[in-house]
Amino acid sequence: MGGFARVGRLIARAPRLVVLLAVIGTLGLYALATVGVNGEGLFQRVTTGPPLVDGSDSWELYEAFERTADDTIGPGVTSYVMDVALDDAAVREATDAAAAQIAEIDLVTTVVSPFGAATGPAFDPATASSADPAAAAEQAAALVDEDGTGFLIDVSFADFGDEDPLPVHEEVADIVAAAVDDMRATNPDATVATSSNPLVFDDFTAQLEQDLVTGEIIALPAALVVMVFVFGGFLAAATPLTGAIASIAGGLAVLYGFSFLLDLDQSAVNVVTVLGIGLSIDYGLLIVSRFREELHRIGGDPRDARAEAIETTMATAGRTVTFSGIVVAIAVGGMLLFDPVIMEGIGGAAVGVVTTAMIAALTIVPAVLFLLAPRIARPGVLSRVPGLRRILATTSNVDREEGTFSRLAAWGQRRPWLVALGSVALLLVLASPILHLTLRNSDIEALPPGNERREFVTSFREGFPDLGEPAIWVHTLEPASELDAWLDEVAQVDGVRAVDDAEVREGETFIGIRIESTDPSGTQAVDAVEDIRAIEAPVAVHVGGVAATQIDFLDAIIEGALLAGALVVVATLVLLFLMTGSLLVPIKTLVINSLSLAATLGVVTWIFGEGHLEGTLGFTSTGGIETYVAVIIAAFGFGLAMDYEVFLLSRVKEYVDAGEDNDAAVRKGLQRSGRIITSAAAVIVLVFLGFALGDLLMIKEVGVGLAFAVLLDATVVRLFLVPATMTLLGDWNWWAPGPLRRLHARMSLQH
Repeated sequence: MGGFARVGRLIARAPRLVVLLAVIGTLGLYALATVGVNGEGLFQRVTTGPPLVDGSDSWELYEAFERTADDTIGPGVTSYVMDVALDDAAVREATDAAAAQIAEIDLVTTVVSPFGAATGPAFDPATASSADPAAAAEQAAALVDEDGTGFLIDVSFADFGDEDPLPVHEEVADIVAAAVDDMRATNPDATVATSSNPLVFDDFTAQLEQDLVTGEIIALPAALVVMVFVFGGFLAAATPLTGAIASIAGGLAVLYGFSFLLDLDQSAVNVVTVLGIGLSIDYGLLIVSRFREELHRIGGDPRDARAEAIETTMATAGRTVTFSGIVVAIAVGGMLLFDPVIMEGIGGAAVGVVTTAMIAALTIVPAVLFLLAPRIARPGVLSRVPGLRRILATTSNVDREEGTFSRLAAWGQRRPWLVALGSVALLLVLASPILHLTLRNSDIEALPPGNERREFVTSFREGFPDLGEPAIWVHTLEPASELDAWLDEVAQVDGVRAVDDAEVREGETFIGIRIESTDPSGTQAVDAVEDIRAIEAPVAVHVGGVAATQIDFLDAIIEGALLAGALVVVATLVLLFLMTGSLLVPIKTLVINSLSLAATLGVVTWIFGEGHLEGTLGFTSTGGIETYVAVIIAAFGFGLAMDYEVFLLSRVKEYVDAGEDNDAAVRKGLQRSGRIITSAAAVIVLVFLGFALGDLLMIKEVGVGLAFAVLLDATVVRLFLVPATMTLLGDWNWWAPGPLRRLHARMSLQH
């Protein structure tokens, strides 16, 4: 049976050693990911920031800001006190007391409010400019919002050096919150929101960790319950989870390694962990099911049969897992061909996680199965429960070539045109919202509603439209006077409200452009950026900002999608041909999977882009879906669809090679693989929905999107559309030109 059977024999000779090495390796990988090599673990190394594209206009502007930043000051913190009467003496007294307390903190330079300014121990009059107390006091009126019912308390700091600014910012937030508590004696509706870059980053990191734990707590127990019904007992059900746990450890360690090579975005941790759990359970189910099937086929004492069962399992299901892992790795690895660093990070890490899931399924799972074979072969405790006995006898049966799935296939084979056309029509209806798809890059909106930092930004944009960051920035190395005529034209662009005075840093010129909308990445901002870029400037300029970053990111995604898509198409055609010897099956697979992905993206657009189910799923629509989320759903969704396609085709091809006619092979292949496909899909849907219950918007979108992709593929596509089309094609399913048939005979990936 080849190399896979030899791997099975090696595992059978030393299963305890394999398990021991797996346990040690898993613990070591977890320690590496959480603690790191220098006390800095994965969650401390991930970053958050705009999804920049190297060399783009928005990237050039971001680099210019970084290059000219004042390195003598640290990140500041701002509190927005709302719904108070500014002429109330209690408000002023509480604010002044808070400012005095904050001014005593090390590294504070100034504390500014509408009621005055206080200087801290780090204040240096010789280097003070706009932070000078006198100048700050003159600007006090600018710190009162448009309604006159709220105001800002702004705290500036000297450079923190190697010190973490987060604890100091949290201390400031606590002091201001206590002051607002005092104000409520006379202003009962008073509220406050405090924000800073370190606080925002901490919120993202904390939410990421919380969502990850929430997903695992929900997903793994739910998966265990489903697999108990699949295998009829706890031991067999728990075996795939051993691979999942090892895969999570390996995936996190891979991510940790990538953090030294790339700026790894926080969301990559959750996204890739979800994929690792799902694939590990998929592969584990396939290995366990085939092992139980082989034990039943061989018969006799399981202790005597387990070595042969492991060899056959590895030669068949093990080969399928390997092939599936290669296909999925190619699908997700296509993201490495995109320019944005965030896509490269997720793509590279995903390839690593797919690899760890595959290795775990081919080593740890068979070793555990070998050791537990005698107990797995016996009926589980649950089979003795009268109410469950009949259910488990149906759901966990492994020796039938006729059953629910074969009857379902036979029903479709009697009316293949109706089933095929009906399935395609359903997919097209589900895909229709994609015509209104809007892609965008959210920043603070990704945090859940009610988050203090998100509330700060939302309220600040409304209360201080002229004080916040301009939606669009222009950068040039030339004097601002060179752009006077050009800026006059820019000021006339639809949506532009004002052009700020030029700001010169280190000899480089920056000009802020304000728009009428408060949404810096909305349609108005995007249109304004495109119109501004279309105006020919007399000198070299870079137009950046949130909307500009979104435009550049989308352009890079579209450009990369062509190359990545071509790679995936060619690889899929080649690999499926090597597996089946057919030219038509790979083409049909690509068409069907494309329809399924379009339907998935249509549903995601309907939910998140159009704002349906906001209350049910607990989110606020941003008017679109995250650009890189669409790519992740397409890449991961295609990979998972290929996963199930390989499961089905491998069994159908076994029967064809054994001499069965096409229709019988389809029925029996679906019966053998259908239980695994639907069971794996049920588990992975629960896994993805577990993560969809998290609060980060992009993770919620990925969770819901991939859950629906798997559900759709495992039902409409795999149970109805694929059997119907294979019936319509008949023996043409396995057709290939003579030269290709001879090539396949030499390079076949069959069992």
